[in-house]
Amino acid sequence: MENFDAIVIGAGHAGCESALALARTGNKTLLLTLSLDAVAFLACNPSIGGTAKGQLVAEVDALGGEMGVNTDKTLIQLRMLNSGKGPAVQSLRAQADKVEYHSQMKLTLEKTENLFLRQGEVVSIKELEDGLKEIETAVGLIYRCKVIVFATGVYLKSRIIIGPYTKDCGPNGFSNAQKLSDSLSALGIKLLRFKTGTPARINGRSIDYSQLEVQKGEENIQNFSFLTKKKPNNKAVCYLTYTNLETHKIIQDNLDKAPVFSGMIKGIGPRYCPSIETKIVRFADKERHQLFLEPESLSTNEVYIQGFSTSMPVDIQEKMIHSIKGLEKAEIMRDSYAIEYDCIEPTQLQPTLELKGHSGLFFAGQINGTSGYEEAAAQGIIAGINANLYLKGKEQLVLKRSDGYIGVLIDDIVTKGTNEPYRMMTSRAEYRLLLRQDNADLRLTEIGRKVGLVDDRRWKVFLKKKKDLEKIFTILQTKYKIEQVADFYIENGENPPKESVTLYSMLKRSNIDAFKINERFHVFDGFSYEVINEMNITVKYEGYIKQQLDEIEKFKKQESTLIPKDFDYNRYNGLRLEAREKLNEIKPLSIGQASRISGVSPSDIAVLSVLVKKFKEENK
Repeated sequence: MENFDAIVIGAGHAGCESALALARTGNKTLLLTLSLDAVAFLACNPSIGGTAKGQLVAEVDALGGEMGVNTDKTLIQLRMLNSGKGPAVQSLRAQADKVEYHSQMKLTLEKTENLFLRQGEVVSIKELEDGLKEIETAVGLIYRCKVIVFATGVYLKSRIIIGPYTKDCGPNGFSNAQKLSDSLSALGIKLLRFKTGTPARINGRSIDYSQLEVQKGEENIQNFSFLTKKKPNNKAVCYLTYTNLETHKIIQDNLDKAPVFSGMIKGIGPRYCPSIETKIVRFADKERHQLFLEPESLSTNEVYIQGFSTSMPVDIQEKMIHSIKGLEKAEIMRDSYAIEYDCIEPTQLQPTLELKGHSGLFFAGQINGTSGYEEAAAQGIIAGINANLYLKGKEQLVLKRSDGYIGVLIDDIVTKGTNEPYRMMTSRAEYRLLLRQDNADLRLTEIGRKVGLVDDRRWKVFLKKKKDLEKIFTILQTKYKIEQVADFYIENGENPPKESVTLYSMLKRSNIDAFKINERFHVFDGFSYEVINEMNITVKYEGYIKQQLDEIEKFKKQESTLIPKDFDYNRYNGLRLEAREKLNEIKPLSIGQASRISGVSPSDIAVLSVLVKKFKEENK
C-alpha cells in the first residue's frame, strides 16, 4: 500500500489539468488511467477550441493550465471563428495533431515533479474514519490519499453501438471501467446515463479534393496560450463539403436500423451535437448540412468527417459517405459509433466541484454530464486547484459568472443540472463582451497566481502585458492636425475631422482600427498583436463594456449575500414547497445562486432575502 496526498482517476483532458495543478502546487499526486495510450486522447474531433470553447482554453491557460500550451505545440492549423462578427463571439479553433497532442501531454506529465503516472483500473473507493480515502485497482493494488479527483470521462460502464453491434468498451476500443460506477452508487451518488458519438475516419488518399472547398488557416492572430510568442504555423488545410438529398434519402429509408430511434440506445444524447440521422429528422426542411474534412495528424492519412456522427450499421454508413461530393470513392478506416456511459447528476456538487457531504471528493469533466475536451479541462483545473486548497486548509476557489466562461459552466451544471451532455456556448454567458478570449489573462492570471499555480515565467509575461497596455493607452492621447489625417480618413470611407484629433478619437470611427492606424502612422510599432488588439477592442466597445460592468455590479450584490450553511429552509412556510425542496437539494451558497435554480421564483427570492437577513441578525 502506498500513500499520496492526492489521486486523480482518469487521464483525459480533465484529469491531466487536475493532476498538473495538484503536482505543480507541491502535492504528491498519483494519476491513474485505464491505458497510458489514452492520455489526453482526442477521442472525437482532432481539434481544440471553437465557439465559446476557445474562451475556455484561454481561461485554463490564464490560470496556469496546460491545454493552451499543448495545443500551440501541436497545432497544424489555426483559425479565428466569427472574425466578421463582434469580439464577444470570436473564438480560436485549432486542428491539433492527434498523435502529437497525446504524446506531448504524456511527456509533460512524465516530467512533472510530484506527479506519478500509472496504468490501472480503479474498482472500489472507501472513505476511512480518519478522513483518508482508499482505492483499490483491478490487480489488487491499494492506495491511500487525502483527496480524490474523479475525471473518468466516458469510460464508466461504457459501450459502443454500431447498428445491431455493441461492445462493452471505451472510445476507440480502449478498455472501460466496469466496477467504479457501483462503488460511486454505494457512496449514495446518483448516476445518469448519457450518450455521445464520433464520425467515421476515412483515408485521405481516397478523397477527391478537387470537388471540395478549401478552408485555410490564419497567421496574424493570437495563439491559445499567452506564453506562446511565435506566430501560428499552419501545416495543413481542411475542406468543406455537404450532405445532399441522396444522403438524406439513404438515412430516411433506413431509420428503422438506426439505434438512436430503434430504442437500442438508452442514454441521452447531446442536443447541440446530434447524429446526422437526428439532424435529418429534426431539420427535415434542410436540403444539405455542412461537413468539414479535418486531418487527424501529419503522421497519418486518416481524415475526420466533422458533422457526420452516426450509429448506423456499417453498410449504411458506407452508402451515406459515398453519396457525398468528393467522397464517392472514400475508403473507411474507422467506423462511426455511438457510445453510452455513466455520469453523475452534477447538482450533487458544490460550486468548488467537491461532492456535497463527502469532503475531499472532487469531480471534473464528462463524469459531470458535460461534453467536450475544453469543458473537461476547465473543470479539471478548478477541481485540481480546489483539491490543493483543501489539502492546504485554505478557502476554495469559486469563479463567478462574471469572472469567466468557467464560472458560467460550473454554475450552470451545479445549480441547474443538465438533462443532456452540456456544451458551452457564447449565449450562456450574460457578460460575454467582457469574457473575451483576448483578455482572459487580465481577468484570471492574478487569481491563478494567488492560488499558487501561475509560475514566475507566466507572471512575468502577464506583468509585461499590463505595462505595455498602460503605455499604449497613453499613446492614444497623441494629437494630429487635420492636414496630417484628412486623406487617411477619406481612404477609409470616413469624413475628415474639422479640427485636430487624437488617436483615441480616430479609433472611435467605424471604419478605422488600431491596425490601420499603425500601418499608416507606425505609432504602435514595438507592441505585440495581442496588446494592440486588446487596446483596439477596449476603445471600440467602451460604451458597451461600461454597460456590462454596471450590470456586473448589480449581479455581485446578490452573489455577495451569502446563505449560512445551517440555514433550514423547511422552517419557513413563506417559501413555497417546491422552492424549499429545490433549495434543500442544491444548497446554494448565495442569494444569487438561489435565483438561478429551476423551480425557485422571483417571489421566492424576495422572501428568501428577507429570511436570510433576519436569520443573520438573530444569530449574531
